[in-house]
Amino acid sequence: MTRFLLLLALVPLAWPPHAGAQVAGARTIEIQVGDNMRFTPARIDARPGEQLHVVLKDTGTMPKVAMAHNFVLLKKGADPKAFAEKSAAARDTDYVAPAVKAQVLAATKLVGPGETADVTFAAPAQGGDYTFICSFPGHFVVGMRGSLVVSARDLAREP
Repeated sequence: MTRFLLLLALVPLAWPPHAGAQVAGARTIEIQVGDNMRFTPARIDARPGEQLHVVLKDTGTMPKVAMAHNFVLLKKGADPKAFAEKSAAARDTDYVAPAVKAQVLAATKLVGPGETADVTFAAPAQGGDYTFICSFPGHFVVGMRGSLVVSARDLAREP
Protein backbone atom coordinates (compact mmCIF):
# COMPACT_ATOMS: atom_id res chain seq x y z
CA MET A 1 0.00 0.00 0.00
CA THR A 2 2.85 2.39 0.83
CA ARG A 3 4.45 1.79 -2.59
CA PHE A 4 1.14 2.50 -4.29
CA LEU A 5 0.76 5.80 -2.45
CA LEU A 6 4.33 6.75 -3.33
CA LEU A 7 3.66 6.07 -7.02
CA LEU A 8 0.45 8.06 -6.86
CA ALA A 9 2.33 10.98 -5.32
CA LEU A 10 4.79 10.98 -8.25
CA VAL A 11 2.13 11.05 -10.97
CA PRO A 12 1.61 14.85 -10.84
CA LEU A 13 5.36 15.32 -11.42
CA ALA A 14 5.21 13.33 -14.64
CA TRP A 15 1.92 14.61 -16.06
CA PRO A 16 1.21 16.66 -18.06
CA PRO A 17 4.43 16.44 -20.03
CA HIS A 18 6.50 19.62 -19.94
CA ALA A 19 7.24 21.60 -23.07
CA GLY A 20 9.96 19.85 -25.00
CA ALA A 21 9.11 16.38 -23.73
CA GLN A 22 8.16 14.13 -26.59
CA VAL A 23 4.92 12.30 -25.94
CA ALA A 24 4.83 8.68 -27.09
CA GLY A 25 3.12 8.53 -30.46
CA ALA A 26 3.68 12.21 -31.26
CA ARG A 27 4.50 12.97 -34.89
CA THR A 28 7.78 14.86 -35.23
CA ILE A 29 7.99 17.83 -37.56
CA GLU A 30 11.42 19.42 -38.07
CA ILE A 31 11.27 23.07 -39.03
CA GLN A 32 14.43 24.74 -40.26
CA VAL A 33 15.07 28.44 -39.74
CA GLY A 34 18.03 30.58 -40.63
CA ASP A 35 19.35 33.85 -41.94
CA ASN A 36 16.62 33.99 -44.63
CA MET A 37 13.98 34.52 -41.88
CA ARG A 38 11.65 31.78 -43.13
CA PHE A 39 10.17 28.62 -41.65
CA THR A 40 10.82 25.53 -43.79
CA PRO A 41 8.26 24.05 -44.01
CA ALA A 42 5.88 26.94 -43.42
CA ARG A 43 2.80 24.71 -43.31
CA ILE A 44 1.95 21.84 -40.98
CA ASP A 45 -1.12 19.70 -41.61
CA ALA A 46 -2.63 17.92 -38.60
CA ARG A 47 -5.75 16.16 -37.41
CA PRO A 48 -7.72 17.57 -34.45
CA GLY A 49 -6.08 16.51 -31.19
CA GLU A 50 -3.06 14.94 -32.91
CA GLN A 51 0.11 15.01 -30.83
CA LEU A 52 2.83 17.00 -32.58
CA HIS A 53 6.49 17.31 -31.65
CA VAL A 54 7.96 20.38 -33.37
CA VAL A 55 11.75 20.54 -33.53
CA LEU A 56 13.06 23.98 -34.50
CA LYS A 57 16.55 23.81 -36.02
CA ASP A 58 18.59 26.94 -36.77
CA THR A 59 20.79 26.45 -39.84
CA GLY A 60 21.88 30.09 -40.04
CA THR A 61 25.28 31.63 -39.36
CA MET A 62 24.47 35.08 -37.95
CA PRO A 63 25.05 35.56 -34.18
CA LYS A 64 22.11 34.70 -31.94
CA VAL A 65 22.02 38.22 -30.49
CA ALA A 66 21.20 39.57 -33.96
CA MET A 67 19.30 36.66 -35.53
CA ALA A 68 17.55 34.38 -33.03
CA HIS A 69 14.36 32.48 -33.89
CA ASN A 70 11.47 30.82 -32.08
CA PHE A 71 8.25 29.00 -32.95
CA VAL A 72 5.15 30.57 -31.40
CA LEU A 73 1.79 28.97 -32.28
CA LEU A 74 -1.11 31.33 -31.65
CA LYS A 75 -4.70 30.59 -30.74
CA LYS A 76 -7.39 31.01 -33.36
CA GLY A 77 -8.45 34.63 -33.54
CA ALA A 78 -5.18 36.04 -32.16
CA ASP A 79 -3.78 38.95 -34.14
CA PRO A 80 -0.20 37.91 -35.03
CA LYS A 81 0.86 41.46 -35.92
CA ALA A 82 -0.36 42.87 -32.59
CA PHE A 83 1.21 39.90 -30.77
CA ALA A 84 4.60 40.52 -32.42
CA GLU A 85 4.43 44.26 -31.71
CA LYS A 86 3.59 43.75 -28.03
CA SER A 87 6.31 41.10 -27.67
CA ALA A 88 9.12 43.06 -29.39
CA ALA A 89 10.46 44.42 -26.09
CA ALA A 90 10.05 41.19 -24.08
CA ARG A 91 13.68 40.05 -24.35
CA ASP A 92 13.69 38.41 -20.90
CA THR A 93 10.80 36.11 -21.87
CA ASP A 94 12.09 35.09 -25.34
CA TYR A 95 10.00 37.82 -26.97
CA VAL A 96 6.65 36.53 -25.70
CA ALA A 97 5.19 39.38 -23.67
CA PRO A 98 3.42 38.31 -20.45
CA ALA A 99 0.44 40.48 -21.47
CA VAL A 100 -0.21 38.29 -24.55
CA LYS A 101 1.06 34.90 -23.32
CA ALA A 102 -2.54 33.65 -22.99
CA GLN A 103 -2.76 33.77 -26.81
CA VAL A 104 -0.04 31.09 -27.16
CA LEU A 105 -0.88 27.43 -27.79
CA ALA A 106 2.75 26.27 -27.95
CA ALA A 107 6.18 27.90 -28.12
CA THR A 108 9.88 27.11 -28.15
CA LYS A 109 12.72 29.05 -26.64
CA LEU A 110 14.94 31.14 -28.90
CA VAL A 111 17.58 29.34 -30.97
CA GLY A 112 20.76 30.58 -32.62
CA PRO A 113 23.11 29.01 -35.22
CA GLY A 114 23.45 25.25 -34.76
CA GLU A 115 20.90 25.14 -31.92
CA THR A 116 17.59 23.30 -31.70
CA ALA A 117 14.55 23.70 -29.48
CA ASP A 118 11.40 21.63 -29.34
CA VAL A 119 7.87 21.60 -28.05
CA THR A 120 5.23 18.86 -27.93
CA PHE A 121 1.54 19.73 -27.98
CA ALA A 122 -1.86 18.53 -29.13
CA ALA A 123 -3.26 20.12 -32.27
CA PRO A 124 -6.39 22.12 -31.44
CA ALA A 125 -9.65 20.18 -31.45
CA GLN A 126 -11.30 22.85 -33.59
CA GLY A 127 -10.40 22.67 -37.27
CA GLY A 128 -9.00 25.64 -39.14
CA ASP A 129 -5.82 27.61 -39.74
CA TYR A 130 -3.61 28.58 -36.81
CA THR A 131 -0.74 31.00 -37.34
CA PHE A 132 2.75 30.40 -36.04
CA ILE A 133 5.34 33.15 -36.01
CA CYS A 134 8.85 34.03 -34.97
CA SER A 135 8.45 36.75 -32.37
CA PHE A 136 12.07 37.97 -32.48
CA PRO A 137 11.83 41.72 -33.25
CA GLY A 138 11.23 42.44 -36.92
CA HIS A 139 10.97 38.83 -38.08
CA PHE A 140 7.17 38.61 -38.35
CA VAL A 141 7.08 41.90 -40.28
CA VAL A 142 9.38 40.52 -43.00
CA GLY A 143 7.30 37.36 -43.37
CA MET A 144 8.51 34.86 -40.78
CA ARG A 145 5.22 33.09 -40.26
CA GLY A 146 3.54 29.82 -41.07
CA SER A 147 0.30 27.95 -40.68
CA LEU A 148 -0.89 24.88 -38.78
CA VAL A 149 -3.86 23.58 -40.75
CA VAL A 150 -6.10 21.38 -38.61
CA SER A 151 -8.54 19.20 -40.54
CA ALA A 152 -10.32 15.91 -39.96
CA ARG A 153 -9.48 14.69 -43.48
CA ASP A 154 -7.25 11.64 -43.81
CA LEU A 155 -3.71 13.01 -44.03
CA ALA A 156 -2.34 9.65 -45.19
CA ARG A 157 -4.20 10.06 -48.47
CA GLU A 158 -2.73 13.47 -49.23
CA PRO A 159 -0.65 13.51 -52.43
